[in-house]
Amino acid sequence: MLSRFAMDILPVMEFFLDSIVSALMMMRRLDPDLLSIVGVSLNVSITASLVSSMIGVPLGIGIAVNRFRGKRAVITVLNTLLALPTVVIGLFVYALISRKGIFGNLGLLYTQKAIVIGQIILIIPIITTFTISAISRIDRRYRLTAMTLGADRFQTLGILLMEARFGIVSAVVGGFGRVISEIGISMMLGGNARGFTRTMTTAMALEYDKGEFVLAIALGMILMTISLFINVLLNYFQGRMSSN
Repeated sequence: MLSRFAMDILPVMEFFLDSIVSALMMMRRLDPDLLSIVGVSLNVSITASLVSSMIGVPLGIGIAVNRFRGKRAVITVLNTLLALPTVVIGLFVYALISRKGIFGNLGLLYTQKAIVIGQIILIIPIITTFTISAISRIDRRYRLTAMTLGADRFQTLGILLMEARFGIVSAVVGGFGRVISEIGISMMLGGNARGFTRTMTTAMALEYDKGEFVLAIALGMILMTISLFINVLLNYFQGRMSSN
């Protein structure tokens, strides 16, 4: 019984190992298709992360340092949006930029810009919420002491940013980690066009459907490497934040 199982599993293992070797060779020779897909993924993810940071970080700081009616409700909504499915975002943006949508005349559908828009909507709540958490961790006495010593509003804000810098960087890195690995938005809004909107995740799904595993495995290795790097960065910044 055991030998029969070994005979059944052996071809599968050989196929898997051959695919890994072929994927490593593809990465080593810098296959143009592979580089194009990785380039598209990095381009849209980095762009979305930068734009979301310019919106989410100031928004998070503003919510954290100010007292206003409905603050708890705003934070609750942001926390709820953290679990928003990418398919829902894809449908919402698609309805806006399709031919019959409000912004249909801009020709955004099935472009990298469309993917970026969807990813921005996806990670703004993440960056905003993590920024609020980073600012809220700072002892209120820092702000009071700065104001007592004559610091104006902007100088006090600068002090808060310095104290919360590791938490804010963690928020941005976490947002990038979320968009680099998402697939729903990229597939629905980008259309998976080769050389234009095909990202690592959509290409992996396509290659799997075609039964071509070499490119999918190579992309999976690169994606896992990026994810590992992101997690190392997150642990580093979170450790620095905790030590402070």
